[in-house]
Amino acid sequence: MVKTDADSSARLGELVTPHGKIATPVFMPVGSQATVKAVTPVHLSDIGFRILLSNMYHLFLRPGIEIIRKLGGLHRFMDWNGAILTDSGGFQIFSLSPLREISAEGVKFRSHIDGSEHFITPEDDILFQEALGADIIMSLDICPSFEDSPEKIKEAMERTHEWAVRCRKAHARQDQALFGIVQGGFNKEWRHDSARFITSLDFPGYAIGGLSVGESKKTTWEIVDITAALLPENKPRYLMGVGSPEDILNAVSRGIDMFDSVLPTRVARNGALYTEAGRLNIRNSRWKEEASPVDSTCDCYTCRHFSAAYLHHLFRSEELLAYTLATIHNLTFIHNLMARVRNSIKQATFLDFKNSFLKNYQATDETVRLAQKQRWLENRSRLAFYEKPDG
Repeated sequence: MVKTDADSSARLGELVTPHGKIATPVFMPVGSQATVKAVTPVHLSDIGFRILLSNMYHLFLRPGIEIIRKLGGLHRFMDWNGAILTDSGGFQIFSLSPLREISAEGVKFRSHIDGSEHFITPEDDILFQEALGADIIMSLDICPSFEDSPEKIKEAMERTHEWAVRCRKAHARQDQALFGIVQGGFNKEWRHDSARFITSLDFPGYAIGGLSVGESKKTTWEIVDITAALLPENKPRYLMGVGSPEDILNAVSRGIDMFDSVLPTRVARNGALYTEAGRLNIRNSRWKEEASPVDSTCDCYTCRHFSAAYLHHLFRSEELLAYTLATIHNLTFIHNLMARVRNSIKQATFLDFKNSFLKNYQATDETVRLAQKQRWLENRSRLAFYEKPDG
């Protein structure tokens, strides 16, 4: 059931899964390789998370789907009692463009770890995700590059549609929800076409894919506005790969219910900590003698027990505990933000809350953000077989 805020498109809802009910809007921490980096499942549960995301592509390569299945499925393998959403791995496969070859049947790709060659069809992808045992699984789509030609973007969309039909047909487990993914690049007409086609297949939930790949925020929100308006009101809407506080608030106001991103955990490991005023760099010398916590209003384990000076020391000394404490803080900040969002929607004050938060929160400069994103995409596209951190 969905309750919509009277002054915006913000919605309250509930995901019902075999591993519990999850209130929406919700953020899902990313544990691509069956672990959210630097923290344990107990940390995640203590913070309050009840759902996280893992990734079929990474688990397929290592340790292997069959190993996880034999050991009781993904929940038991990683000792997580909450819900799990598994991504199909489409973004990971297709972002490594020099390593893959797409055909109507499926995708042939080489492992970014050791160069071994593999071929996966949409049916395989569904079979693998069913074996993992996630509560929510994603259809295999093609996420085009920001720099792809219009012809390639349209071809990717049409193949995504064909594969969605095949995924829907292949899906057999009744205790899993299979979501469809809308593509179409930044062409508004194609986004209309994709949303109409994917929703015609009557999936239990829908994701908006192909965004946050190097485009401007203005373009992102134009596409989200168009796409969200075409998705059913009574089913969850998932904006893939979005996790900055300002983006979450702007997406919630457009009727989005679910989010995931490696951003909060990745920047934590680099010493960037969330506060009400924006991100601070704990490595900066100004924190060397600071006796107060990073955020005196934060109730996380890190801020309740440690000073900013201690975190500064840990990062400067390259102690591993630094990454755990920083990650706990950032994930708590995001989890608390989602709770405040849901409460404001319930109280019909979401727009006031959003505007007040964004007035005080200094977001990362867009020019810097786009440059960082471009460097990251270029690094992923290089033909090299070595391990890359992924959330």
